Amino acid sequence: MSYGSKAAGRLAGKTILITGASAGIGEATAIEYASAAKGELKLILTARRLEKLDSVKSKLEAEFPNIKVLTVKLDVSDLSAIEKFFKELPEEFSDVDVLINNAGLARGVAKVGEISQDDIDSMFNTNVRGNIAMVQHLLPLFKKKNSGDIVQLGSVAGREPYPGGSIYCATKHALRAFTSALRKELINTKIRIIEIQPGNVETEFSDVRFYGDKDAAKKVYQGTEPLYADDIAELIVFYTSRKQNTVVAESLVFATNQASPFHIYRNSN
Repeated sequence: MSYGSKAAGRLAGKTILITGASAGIGEATAIEYASAAKGELKLILTARRLEKLDSVKSKLEAEFPNIKVLTVKLDVSDLSAIEKFFKELPEEFSDVDVLINNAGLARGVAKVGEISQDDIDSMFNTNVRGNIAMVQHLLPLFKKKNSGDIVQLGSVAGREPYPGGSIYCATKHALRAFTSALRKELINTKIRIIEIQPGNVETEFSDVRFYGDKDAAKKVYQGTEPLYADDIAELIVFYTSRKQNTVVAESLVFATNQASPFHIYRNSN
């Protein structure tokens, strides 16, 4: 049996919930799951931009006739919206097997003392409180059936803080601590807790960080060969399609020209 068929067999029939699925890593992960499972699974795609989600759904359904895709507008920074989301999940999609806690953002590069309170609230509410709320709502289901995967999208920023990233780094440190504690609490179960900590990934992330200033966003990646969304998506699907006794607890992922948040080789040519 080939690797591909093993992965397809393990993913077949599963229900995958992905937050922040309208673009970037979330969208790429939805596409990668559909491909790996040959369309034989269910996807719940959530994000704030429903029209983007529906576009992803249309593409997937056109390529994989057997796939089932549910799109739901959801802002994970709104805890009441998360509660409503789980209460209103259609029965066909209610038995979730894998949570990809991907939604997250950075806002600005201001130094401490100059940071907007709105930016602080936005980052903590999305990256920490929203993430935790998603886990809290799903964990009783996972415990009941003694199975399930939770994939947390962390960051190298959760290991090494950097100037101008104090709040974003703080949120990713908090997420890493929460995830580590969660893994220890579930050690006597078959629930897998996986954290992926990417380095420099070229997505809409920098557009959001620089408030839509695309020129500023492009400079982040200028002179580098960064990671791309599909690079991370491939890892997510690979880790969650391993045998149940295999847990990739943490994965720090760099492009070949990066060694830390501070050490990024840039080609000046």
